[in-house]
Amino acid sequence: MKVVFMGTPDFAVPTLNALIENHEVMAVISQPDKPKGRGKHLQPTPVKMAAEAANIPVYQPEKIKAPDFIEKLKTIEADVFVVVAYGQILPQAVLEMPKYGCINVHGSLLPKYRGAAPIQWSIIDGEEMTGVTIMYMEKGLDTGDMLLKKEIPIEPDETYGTLHDKMAPIGAQALIEVLDMLEKGTVKPEKQNDALSSYVSVINKSLGLIDWSKNAQTIVNLVRGLDPVPGAYGFFNGEMMKIWSAEVLDGYDGDPGTVVFTDKKKGFAVAAGDKAVLVKQVQAKGGKRMNSADYMRGHAVNVGDRFEKE
Repeated sequence: MKVVFMGTPDFAVPTLNALIENHEVMAVISQPDKPKGRGKHLQPTPVKMAAEAANIPVYQPEKIKAPDFIEKLKTIEADVFVVVAYGQILPQAVLEMPKYGCINVHGSLLPKYRGAAPIQWSIIDGEEMTGVTIMYMEKGLDTGDMLLKKEIPIEPDETYGTLHDKMAPIGAQALIEVLDMLEKGTVKPEKQNDALSSYVSVINKSLGLIDWSKNAQTIVNLVRGLDPVPGAYGFFNGEMMKIWSAEVLDGYDGDPGTVVFTDKKKGFAVAAGDKAVLVKQVQAKGGKRMNSADYMRGHAVNVGDRFEKE
């Protein structure tokens, strides 16, 4: 099958690689390169790098809906467009262009968690199960007919990073299965139940500020869901401290945000709305990620110290 692939981040790369191995990828569409680092040098997207390594033409339009780019897409004459975390909304003219339509790999069990950042939110919300959904794309946000679902359990210590890495190859394999069914004419689209739908927002840095008045498990879930980016954080001794790993600690309570336990090997614990949160891994401003016990060897952390709101 002749494929045009649209994607941008690391999550999309396994699907692109699977398509290269199993089908004919005519072209890759990715977001424009962005400046990164201190030198603000343009950094190619992960998808662009993977495509160039395979000698596949790459296009990076500022706006995919631009009339001249839509005309360019028509000349490629692909059978199907595959979209994985591309980052732009496809206009109707593009959705209707390929013979087999536009197929999307979405990181949740639709209709739950439509929209941006479904992987992160499934952890933040304390879900025990998630998955990937292969779906037809239409004008609505993640509202198209479902073609295949793959369930994935969320482990108690799962982070956004570990779940992302588990889901990406599963999504790639599911997509290949769907393309095979499309070619054979055996695919059976299933409409989504809008009454069961939920939408999630983009993850931003401000979401990571820990509200210690919430219950301990909610705080731990936030830490897990924002690891490795953008990170959960609080303010300790007047400076931001990122918290990368934590667990619920029974048997301790106190004024939320107050240190209620310290241990040279285990680290320290902070009172939450119920119970306490054992802080296992931190990163001080300008420092490196480290175990909280190691942090305590060079910084005073005492019972009664507080995390402030700002």
